[in-house]
Amino acid sequence: MGSPVYDKDSQLSYLKQRLNMFAEVIESIEPEDVEVEDIDRLLEMLDELEQKCEQFKTRE
Repeated sequence: MGSPVYDKDSQLSYLKQRLNMFAEVIESIEPEDVEVEDIDRLLEMLDELEQKCEQFKTRE
């Protein structure tokens, strides 16, 4: 992992990058080929993004 991100601009940049990665994954998925494991991984990615948002909210 990288070093901790504390300043607000870096935090926002990090979240944007992660959200863009998530969007790219969604765009690359072929609906007819999606399996339960794929959906589970997408949900995990969203959970991780939400956790990071909460971490950033609590940092000063």
